[in-house]
Amino acid sequence: MELRVLQYFLAVVREENISRAAEVLHVTQPTLSRQMAQLEEELGTPLFIRGRHLSLTDAGVMLRRRAEEVAALMNKIESEFEEQGEIGGIISIGSGGLSASQILPPVMQSFRQKYSKVQFQFYTNSAEYVKERLDQGLLDFGLLLEPIDVIKYDYLRMVEKEKWGLLLRTDHPLALKKYIKKEDLYGIPLITTDRLSLQKEMENWLGDSISSLDIFATYNIITNVAMLVSSGVASALTIEGAVNLFGSDRMVFKPLFPELSMTSVLAWKKFQPHFGAAGKFLEYFKSMQ
Repeated sequence: MELRVLQYFLAVVREENISRAAEVLHVTQPTLSRQMAQLEEELGTPLFIRGRHLSLTDAGVMLRRRAEEVAALMNKIESEFEEQGEIGGIISIGSGGLSASQILPPVMQSFRQKYSKVQFQFYTNSAEYVKERLDQGLLDFGLLLEPIDVIKYDYLRMVEKEKWGLLLRTDHPLALKKYIKKEDLYGIPLITTDRLSLQKEMENWLGDSISSLDIFATYNIITNVAMLVSSGVASALTIEGAVNLFGSDRMVFKPLFPELSMTSVLAWKKFQPHFGAAGKFLEYFKSMQ
């Protein structure tokens, strides 16, 4: 399977029409139709549901995801090797909503003042998904909330602590309290992280199984559930850094007591030779700590 054919496939997916995709790609419509038919034959399964607008079969959806990963990786390779005489290209960083992420903007700004041809690319998701993209080579760095297995990575531990608390509506009875204690969490609908390692930390703090709480829902990143908290459906156990992204006057964050806090790390693949923009950024970041 050629990279060119995957790029053709992605163009057809974007345009939802072979004729329009052919115009974008500067190839003839019969040529593009033949390429897509040959791709389906090679894979042994239909990729498109053909009609006025093309849509994808389940196999087509899976191929689109893989093709996008391949295209992103190829773009990254090209950016790493271009402009070797002058530092440029894309530096990709993955992170969730963490207080430690506040250290990045000033470092990025001052770094770009030195290397104006550098661009930054952000990916926001949970630690597991950020790790997955690190492993695939799609990210240079990942800001990860501990506890997490970093055996495959080199890393710098951030000074900023990530404090846990309860995100709730301002008119919730618990909103009047300065802190949230263990006994406050029983009997109210809660939304909590789906990361098992974080659930274990919560259970250690709680001194009880998390199943003893009224778990309304779980999340991978807190932004997915802000609307549930805002509507009063449930309150969410989360870290303060994620809450700072919302800026809503309908919700308030109350820290847990005794304090439950964790650290985060800026990680990159172990033994990965860093040169070009990513390597320079790592050197610069270390010098700023």
